[in-house]
Amino acid sequence: ALLPAQTTDEVYKVGNGVTSPRIVHQVAPEHPASGVPISGTVLIGLIVTSKGDPDEVKVVRSLARDVDQCALDAVKQWRFEPATKDGKPVAVRISVEIRFHDL
Repeated sequence: ALLPAQTTDEVYKVGNGVTSPRIVHQVAPEHPASGVPISGTVLIGLIVTSKGDPDEVKVVRSLARDVDQCALDAVKQWRFEPATKDGKPVAVRISVEIRFHDL
């Protein structure tokens, strides 16, 4: 079995000379097909690698299982301008809120 690629970069927190990554490509989550009106926020934690890719994407605060999965699938497709430290790209751990409104 292949293990998922883990970030080999040292992972920083934003602050103390480490800039925030900037979203350059954002994918909106699909609305779950359950047909149930959904309103609320899923909090997603992730590492943005020094290449600007999302890694170790996971749900920090859940809404409902199918909604969480939609949020995860969307964030995994996001691309970032990586955070920097001393002008060099670095990996950082961040969290993002995905808001769902009744559609």
